[in-house]
Amino acid sequence: MAIGQGYAEQDCSLARALEIVGERWTLLIVRDSLFGVRRFSDFEHHLSMSKAVLTQRLSMLVDNGLLQREPVGGREEYAPTDALVGLWPVLHALTEWGERVAPAPGGPRRLFRHAACGTRLDGHGRCSVCDVVPAASAVEMHPGPGMSGSPRPGAVSRALRDTKRLVDPIR
Repeated sequence: MAIGQGYAEQDCSLARALEIVGERWTLLIVRDSLFGVRRFSDFEHHLSMSKAVLTQRLSMLVDNGLLQREPVGGREEYAPTDALVGLWPVLHALTEWGERVAPAPGGPRRLFRHAACGTRLDGHGRCSVCDVVPAASAVEMHPGPGMSGSPRPGAVSRALRDTKRLVDPIR
């Protein structure tokens, strides 16, 4: 029996969510969008993925209301919508889970802190000092101890080695 390509016969919210973000590369595009990547060429170079797959995934994210196309300086960019930004706590929790079960040599590449007080977010994305789960726009991304290895080439990788707020575009 062949393995199906979708979750159409599954009747649950998780299956419907996986129809949108469950394909290979999609969560990495979501992650990069939250990190501030906006241009097609920047997604392509940072993720080292084919143009055809990237085109398909970006179109699907636009069609499902997670990204919106915006004209900027004579070119088109992909800006995250509130729906995509709402995935931040899920993405953070999945990242923290990955650090526990498949840790990177040297530790995490990035640390996430509540911008208002500088406290590192816990595994649920909560600031223990302020007792809030800050919105993505209130989170700063800092280089972690795993960032000290040999840097990946490219402008996006260089930009992501600096402290920056989530969602703020990389230009």
